[in-house]
Amino acid sequence: MKPTLLILAAGMGSRYGSLKQMEGVGPTNEAILDYSVYDAIRAGFGKVVFVIRDSFADDFKEVFNKERFNSQIEVDYVYQELDNLPEGYVVPEGRVKPWGTNHALMMAAPIINEPFAVINADDFYGEDAYKVMAEYLMSVVGESDKYCMVGYQVKNTLSDYGYVSRGVCSTDEDNNLMSIVERTQIGKIGEKIAFKDENDAVNIINEDTIVSMNMFGFTPDYFEYSQDLFKGFLDRCGRDMKSEFFLPFVANSLIEANKVSLKVLSSTAKWFGVTYKEDKPQVMQQLNGLIEDGSYPKSLWV
Repeated sequence: MKPTLLILAAGMGSRYGSLKQMEGVGPTNEAILDYSVYDAIRAGFGKVVFVIRDSFADDFKEVFNKERFNSQIEVDYVYQELDNLPEGYVVPEGRVKPWGTNHALMMAAPIINEPFAVINADDFYGEDAYKVMAEYLMSVVGESDKYCMVGYQVKNTLSDYGYVSRGVCSTDEDNNLMSIVERTQIGKIGEKIAFKDENDAVNIINEDTIVSMNMFGFTPDYFEYSQDLFKGFLDRCGRDMKSEFFLPFVANSLIEANKVSLKVLSSTAKWFGVTYKEDKPQVMQQLNGLIEDGSYPKSLWV
């Protein structure tokens, strides 16, 4: 059974200022998610599912469809909307902010029954990341509570143009994840890397600290866990207009409850991404370098 790739593409890119998931960065106008699908195909994934929103669904599906990818992979779509809530819950009046990354992931529960990876649409994870992820997911077919993530050193995940959000990780001696804490304001202070905590205190962290870039792998039981934890989140935080149900929060909760194991996979892949508009020229330069060294063809789908 081949694993599925779930791509979170519902965000409208508030910091970036446009629908960055569709913006071309490759030499023949490929988006970052084109490279994600290309890497997934050659790693052995059998299906890609895009999480999008009704407001731009037609435009998105016109571009990113099975024909674009030369019918090399099955393509499906699910929709993240504010009112997609468990029975008995309603959207608070005035809420416009999406419910977060794990809520987006939950939209795919009806159509994913196999081990799957989840990624952000606007992050470039690298060929080897998909390879090690696919190998792990194919090794846990038919099992439950066996999760994984590809970890990256925080120094390689920053933007020169503003703060970023990352899940800061700690692991045991066997590379099992012990905890993951979402930090929403990570950046450079001089030559050091720091984040601001919930009290606005500045905390310095080691540049080699492993962080999550939301490249996780799950067995399908994760959906049921998510549904239960989402109800608890709504009870506690649902009336907060800016609260978000982050994917790392759910993973961390399950680890702390000793319900699952989550292996942190090592990879030679290099991450880069477009958080702000100013990041785009650097991303294009990095992609051109990978094309020049033969890692990718100049045109992915010809």
